[in-house]
Amino acid sequence: MEIKIGKSVIKLIQGDITEQDVDAIVNAANPSLMGGGGVDGAIHRKGGPRILEECEKIRKTRYPNGLPTGGAVITSGGTLKAKYVIHTVGPIWKGGGAGEAKLLAKAYENSLRLAVKKGLKKVAFPAISTGAYGYPIEEASRVALKAIKEFLEEDG
Repeated sequence: MEIKIGKSVIKLIQGDITEQDVDAIVNAANPSLMGGGGVDGAIHRKGGPRILEECEKIRKTRYPNGLPTGGAVITSGGTLKAKYVIHTVGPIWKGGGAGEAKLLAKAYENSLRLAVKKGLKKVAFPAISTGAYGYPIEEASRVALKAIKEFLEEDG
């Protein structure tokens, strides 16, 4: 599936995000930025120790208490095909009444802002918060597409 918004194109692809030939991949990270399960663990394993080293530096210098939900930071891609990894923390699903949609949209928006700031053109996103954080995929998809569409209409 492909959607055109202005000069940008959104493509929905199912596959291994660590194998995508893009400028940056987005990591659905946990606040510690130290890797974990799911896509976070896969990115850290495949990207090698450089990503973890950069995340440790970010924790020490900018986010000693962890990256806040909705926040985003960028590191190199280590040994990945992608030159960069944008790490963002999505919300934990608590039933939908705890501001999860707003926080999830922020995770997408802040990731895109970092990509634009770095001059990146091709960015691959996972379905943020839909794994261990329990966000229902259908709802998360609506939030993600709306956030990306609004960002591209305003900034892209």
